[in-house]
Amino acid sequence: MKKLLCCVVISFIYCGSNFYPLYTAYAQQKPAPPYADWSLLAFKKTKNKYPNAHIVDYLHIGKTKENSSSVEKFKFWLKDNQREFGVIITIEFENSTARVLKVTFEETKK
Repeated sequence: MKKLLCCVVISFIYCGSNFYPLYTAYAQQKPAPPYADWSLLAFKKTKNKYPNAHIVDYLHIGKTKENSSSVEKFKFWLKDNQREFGVIITIEFENSTARVLKVTFEETKK
């Protein structure tokens, strides 16, 4: 019994130290924010509308909720060969089904 216990302890120390960084990395991951799916959609739609521009930065502006629909807003900063500019992406969707009703883009200089 003591031999078995020693083997288990030694195995845990040896193997545990190898897996510890993986465990701590997994344990420290934060859950995805509630707007994560909408930000992915905003990225895709922006790349379709501005195929030659690179997305330099983005910001989740916020969410507004009505009775039957909600709106998620993002601001992306884009750069292409000729200019840098901001784009505010508004995604309106149904609350009950999450079906997208409308996606709009508004370019900004700041």
